[in-house]
Amino acid sequence: MNAKTTATIVFGGGALAAWLAGAATSNRVPPDPIFRPRPAIDARGVDLANEITKLHERLRPSSTPRAPARNLFTFRQSASPAVPASPPSPRPALTEARPSVSAPPQPSIKLAGIAEDPGPEGPIRVAILSTDGQIFLAKIGDQVAGRYRIEKISEDAVELTDLMDNSTRRLALR
Repeated sequence: MNAKTTATIVFGGGALAAWLAGAATSNRVPPDPIFRPRPAIDARGVDLANEITKLHERLRPSSTPRAPARNLFTFRQSASPAVPASPPSPRPALTEARPSVSAPPQPSIKLAGIAEDPGPEGPIRVAILSTDGQIFLAKIGDQVAGRYRIEKISEDAVELTDLMDNSTRRLALR
């Protein structure tokens, strides 16, 4: 190959490269970026972060705690010096205690629910009662906890008669 052909190829290749480089870049000025305002949620997030920072600063202790005056995990810190006991005061003479004739305390009975089935003469109701970890299903006339008798069952209440003193107790659904 001669120098003239080589120079033509190099010059033509350089012109082609310059033309491609010019086509790849544009002379247009890019538009200014559009700044959108922050959504309100972001502003609230920033406010929340500021409040959290303030709270953390306020919760930081400003003074060091004193050494505890006593150990909370021991019953007695040390043996206290023995104080001489004063002589016991004379007690009054015993008197006979009168036997109390009070009735035993009433057991706590709660009305847990009322079941109802249709019957030929009207609804047949069953009271669901709970007492001391036991559950009773009782109809009218049944005894509950050995102390009460069911007298009446309505849609939302039960009437019991205490067999010890014939008092009436009414339990309602809550």
